[in-house]
Amino acid sequence: MPIQDGDTIKIDYTGTLDDGTVFDSSENHDAPLEFTVGAGQVIPGFDEAVKGMEVGEEKEFRIEAVDAYGEPNPAMTQTVPKNMLQCDTEITEGMMIMVGTADGQQMPAKITEVTDEALTLDMNHPLAGKALTFNIKVVE
Repeated sequence: MPIQDGDTIKIDYTGTLDDGTVFDSSENHDAPLEFTVGAGQVIPGFDEAVKGMEVGEEKEFRIEAVDAYGEPNPAMTQTVPKNMLQCDTEITEGMMIMVGTADGQQMPAKITEVTDEALTLDMNHPLAGKALTFNIKVVE
């Protein structure tokens, strides 16, 4: 029976970037990925790609950035005074840190620039702006 909205399915998957780099795989987790199709539990392009598939079927598909994690949002990049960061280790470009938001939440940020006085933080999702290719197999 073909997969449709509302079905809960399990898949094995490998996700790669255009350069062939594997960014995630169900092999790195204890079980296949389980989600309800159309419930917004996965990126929109992924939800659409599994519709119509059947158990045992394999498929490769590409999701453009806009249907994955979106394009980078310049508003998610901020420069802050270096002394705002309380850190016991050396601060370097590329370092990931957790930052507090105005509503008390914590979110990851990548340090993209370090000067004597300031840090530039990018709080976009690490896969923002990237097209994603998936190889999947519906297992249940």
